[in-house]
Amino acid sequence: MRPINWLNSRSAGVLLHPTCLPGGQGIGTLGDAERFLDFLEAAGMGSWQICPLGPTGYGDSPYQCFSAFAGNPYLIDMRELVERGLLSAAEIAPLARLGAERVDFGALYEAKPPLLALAWERYRKAGCPALDSAGFGAFKAAQAAWLDDYAAFRAFKDANGGRAWVEWPEAQRNHAKAVTGRKLADACEAQRFQQYVFHVQWARVRASAARRGISIIGDVPIFVAADSADAWSHPELFELDPRSGRPLAVAGVPPDYFSADGQLWGNPLYTWERHRADGYAWWLSRMRASFSLYDIVRIDHFRGFDEYWRIPLPAQNARKGEWMPGPRLDLFNALGAALPGAKIIAEDLGDLTPSAFRLRDDTGFPGMAILQFAFGGDSSNLYLPHNLVRNSVIYPGTHDNDTSLGWYAAADEKTRDHARRYLRVTGREIGWDLIRAAYGAVCRLAVIPLADILSAGPEGRFNTPGKAQGNWQWRVGAAQLESLLSGTAAYLRDLGSICGRAPPR
Repeated sequence: MRPINWLNSRSAGVLLHPTCLPGGQGIGTLGDAERFLDFLEAAGMGSWQICPLGPTGYGDSPYQCFSAFAGNPYLIDMRELVERGLLSAAEIAPLARLGAERVDFGALYEAKPPLLALAWERYRKAGCPALDSAGFGAFKAAQAAWLDDYAAFRAFKDANGGRAWVEWPEAQRNHAKAVTGRKLADACEAQRFQQYVFHVQWARVRASAARRGISIIGDVPIFVAADSADAWSHPELFELDPRSGRPLAVAGVPPDYFSADGQLWGNPLYTWERHRADGYAWWLSRMRASFSLYDIVRIDHFRGFDEYWRIPLPAQNARKGEWMPGPRLDLFNALGAALPGAKIIAEDLGDLTPSAFRLRDDTGFPGMAILQFAFGGDSSNLYLPHNLVRNSVIYPGTHDNDTSLGWYAAADEKTRDHARRYLRVTGREIGWDLIRAAYGAVCRLAVIPLADILSAGPEGRFNTPGKAQGNWQWRVGAAQLESLLSGTAAYLRDLGSICGRAPPR
């Protein structure tokens, strides 16, 4: 393929998932984004990077969603439903009691779906009025290719007490034969309504960002969840037992920096020969849908397109497996033809082989650099600033890392000493030292986790790989965001101006 070298100017951005936004509904919602966009604009930021927006299930991970296409109903701002007369202020008031410091997904699971169901009933009885210029019917028609399967999947799942689809009765487990029938037709329509509301609200967020010159960087996990509408509706595209639907082998990574046992993700693997046979139709649909939501797409675990770690089942960890060839450049040739000029970031972290580096370079996609990985070794470390390249995105850390303060506190003295000597700092404000190093680096895009801008310690960590529970819960306080607007934003804009990442005020 012809390399897509789209990253050709310097800028900065912030990493923050919408669930972390401050607000009074137990979780950050799409309606809470405006003040955060005010901060990005004031700070001279050109990008907002988020985690996947899909509907989450057990474990609450946005990287294990019920659909690669749908949006997360938890992110719906219920205040709009009150304003439209579909709910009352008293009915949504209990959401405010769920807490503002961390997301309680268990409590949210009990509180929000019944409210959305009630809003649907009133919306249906009101004749399904348009929430945007196009209307509900137009949304359903435009998104039918994925929406109908997703709606049926969620309706069947609810009818089966939330159990995974491989545990459903045969008549429902077999997608080719499954019929929702009149009894579940309304449940399907309720799911379509939730997606309509989500997409209407997200379109407003994206439009508001665009007016400010801010690009949205979305995130596409390479794999889908085993318990997903994607695996249920297209079992032939995955390594699944044809009778039970259960994975024959699963994805993960061998032992690495994050885990001595590796990471057993549990995602089903693609039958790449099937994808190749139809010109990667499912992948092209997925990427088109992603670019309808985002301006730039980060593809997680890019190495998996070159080769992926196949873990045969049963398995207790990811130690035993084998590297298998992925689709390599063939997929990206198809993608380049279907979506010319697509702006993609390759998550190329970890122990990459020469062929994986070659695939990244052949596509032209920028890779990633993590400053927390730079210290403790010698001068050849790829993430040390003097070894970085322009066509890349630099981060102090990502959603999988501890905050910079947490990292420094937990690091051994050799690593801390190396960081202090290399950066020529005392280490007393190491979080801001790494932010300044990222801004000054040659990499054209610098993305800073908001937790680091807030100088948060380990309590601000968003995810710990390999930890099953307690992740994805961190939230920003409203007062914290206001403090950034009143002071830190001006400093970041000045820093960005000095480093060529932001225009002067």
